[in-house]
Amino acid sequence: MDLIEAIIIAIVEGLTEYLPISSTAHMGFTANLMGLPEDEFLKMFQVSIQFGAILSVVVAYWKKFFDFNNLKFYYKLAFAVIPALVLGYLLDDKIEAVLGNQIAISSVLVLGGVVLLFADKWFKNPKINDEKGISVKNAVMIGFWQCLAMMPGTSRSAASIIGGMAQGLTRKAAAEFSFFLAVPTMLAVTVYSVFVKTWGKETGNPQKGYEMIMASQDHITIFIIGNVVAFIVALIAIKAFIGVLNKYGFKPWGWYRIFVGIALLIYFQFFK
Repeated sequence: MDLIEAIIIAIVEGLTEYLPISSTAHMGFTANLMGLPEDEFLKMFQVSIQFGAILSVVVAYWKKFFDFNNLKFYYKLAFAVIPALVLGYLLDDKIEAVLGNQIAISSVLVLGGVVLLFADKWFKNPKINDEKGISVKNAVMIGFWQCLAMMPGTSRSAASIIGGMAQGLTRKAAAEFSFFLAVPTMLAVTVYSVFVKTWGKETGNPQKGYEMIMASQDHITIFIIGNVVAFIVALIAIKAFIGVLNKYGFKPWGWYRIFVGIALLIYFQFFK
């Protein structure tokens, strides 16, 4: 993977991380369509550039994240992220095994799209308009919904937003809490992938993520530029998504997932 290819993947990450269309699926498909070899550095890169995307939420909602008088906000995020931390650690190998199965991910993309077509009808009469109305119990339940996204192609954003609406949140409140929850969730995933996880155990050359990054100047440059690009693009995408969600609901994203999922199923089944 060269720098241009890394930038393209980072743009895709920034655009899709907070949209209900699965950033993991889109990065994987993009890398596949560019003909990139599925090596350990590419896998680690696709996970680690989420760090840049999560920083965009902190910047976009800096007043919320640095309001130290509202300690309940931090408690809610802390409790909400626990299910993902526990299940993510236990299922890490199984999740990684599915990442290479493009047919399975494409199928999940389509199924998730069908769900989004009906999501607005399922959750009517919301009662919670902002984060302050979310209880710790609501937050934990949203955290469990988020775990559905451990199946690549599901979309962490879609799972947590629908989970929020199931708890009585408005679309806007559910989307914003999904953004907030992404910060501790994706930070934990990035730290684990870069500093804790050993990649390439089966290759005979196992390495930590940071060892792969520091292996060459090119890798260092790709890692830094990738995170910067993902940050900038995600910052733009967050604001745009809230506007579209408030105006049109989930249907546009549902149809998008179905169209792209079917196109990719045809591509990987008959042309790859």
